[in-house]
Amino acid sequence: MAKTLLEMRGITKTFPGVKALCDVNLQIEEGEIHALVGENGAGKSTLMNVLSGIYPYGSYTGDILYDGSVCRFNTIKDSEDKGIVIIHQELALVPFLSIGENIFLGNERKTWNGIDWDETYQLSASLLDLVGLHESPHTLIKDIGVGKQQLVEIAKALAKNVKLLILDEPTASLNESDSKQLLDLLLRFKADGMTSIIISHKLNEVSYVADHITVIRDGQTIRTLDKNIDSFDENVIISAMVGRSLTDRFPKRTCSAGDVALEIKNWTVYHPLYEEQKVCDGVNLNVRRGEVVGIAGLIGAGRTEMAMSVFGHSYGRNISGQVFLNGKEVHMHSVRSAIEHHLAYVTEDRKGNGLILSSSIAENTTLAKLDKISRHQILDPDLERTVAEEYREKMHTKCSGIEQLVGNLSGGNQQKVLLSKWMFADPEILILDEPTRGIDVGAKYEIYCIINNLVAAGKSVLMISSEMPELLGMCDRIYVMNEGRIVGELDRSEATQESIMACILQSSSTAAIDSEKKGV
Repeated sequence: MAKTLLEMRGITKTFPGVKALCDVNLQIEEGEIHALVGENGAGKSTLMNVLSGIYPYGSYTGDILYDGSVCRFNTIKDSEDKGIVIIHQELALVPFLSIGENIFLGNERKTWNGIDWDETYQLSASLLDLVGLHESPHTLIKDIGVGKQQLVEIAKALAKNVKLLILDEPTASLNESDSKQLLDLLLRFKADGMTSIIISHKLNEVSYVADHITVIRDGQTIRTLDKNIDSFDENVIISAMVGRSLTDRFPKRTCSAGDVALEIKNWTVYHPLYEEQKVCDGVNLNVRRGEVVGIAGLIGAGRTEMAMSVFGHSYGRNISGQVFLNGKEVHMHSVRSAIEHHLAYVTEDRKGNGLILSSSIAENTTLAKLDKISRHQILDPDLERTVAEEYREKMHTKCSGIEQLVGNLSGGNQQKVLLSKWMFADPEILILDEPTRGIDVGAKYEIYCIINNLVAAGKSVLMISSEMPELLGMCDRIYVMNEGRIVGELDRSEATQESIMACILQSSSTAAIDSEKKGV
């Protein structure tokens, strides 16, 4: 019989006006991978914050038994000293420090006269290789994308003497191949005796790695499934998560595409720091009215860079090419200009670039179009509240009220506020960059319905997603992007995971052959 490494008994945690956890019990066996699943706001992250000492002893009731001893953690350092390391969904890296400096921040490699930088960067390089990130440890964090930053967080956790690794949505920013690599890494850790707890909304990944799955709903433990006894069927898990069956993951929609709303021709963008590096190379694509068009590709393909550069040149330098809206060429050299041309960009990084976490739902909802709630250039707070309340009801945002701070909302509800912000700006074309990253299946379905309603009203949607099932389930056409270029265009009837990957692999092979011919 396996040894119990961790037991949490009767954990109850209350915030002002909200009981986040109610008598939750959790048991983790040594050397297993244990998954926590549930809707956004169910209490999963709160439970792990209790375990890791972020919510100190005394701020909750219940007991934590770890490795046979009662533990009362007052800080995250206390839990790390016991070998419990948590990787949060939201990144905790310093942008202007290097990857190596971030990996060992607070855990420095020291000599008698200071920090041993040689050892720091040598160990960092080894850890980056372990997590599959091919970057120099001297690279600054601000110069790599969100997906790569997530891998740095994992390397940072591995640099500590970890016995129980907690991962909160570790693959939310990763595409399928990189996610598979990470999950296989966890399985290797398991083979070496490490214990892991993984919080994830990607149920196929949970089923792939987990030995047990504990479902939490509304702050309570619903059930724990054992891989050797119970079915890990996704419908069974979803039913336990949401309290009802969800027979169709993607709402049905009939495409009725109209005229071309957005067309991009020969779009070329250079890296903002490395002037000779092309991040977009002659991109051509179009989106019609009433159509959802997807962009598939691996991390580093240039999808986000292309979208941001089109949206008011908010990324890159030496940008060239043409953008046409409704058949007419336009020049959008600022975000303000893009908004005035009825273009919206919903960022993949909702907490870093999309929302002001310390402001209310009402303030965030109207942020992109303040002139609509102003009279004689003075904000009308009553009108702002009216608008925010309207979007709260329309988007079914779960909150205590429109004055609640956005930073206190769950990920799915934050995403709804971000969508509300851009819908209020009256866009005709929405670029959605990872629109369901890190949110649960129930909230995903609601956002898919919102997307379908937008295109049914004649709007156009360009969707970037690293989840192929999402692209296949929602898009009428899919462009495939690799190494800054469009390498394929697939109609809904011919798009499959295999055909998308074939485009990527074929283009990579062709590029390698061309490089050899040029003597590169």
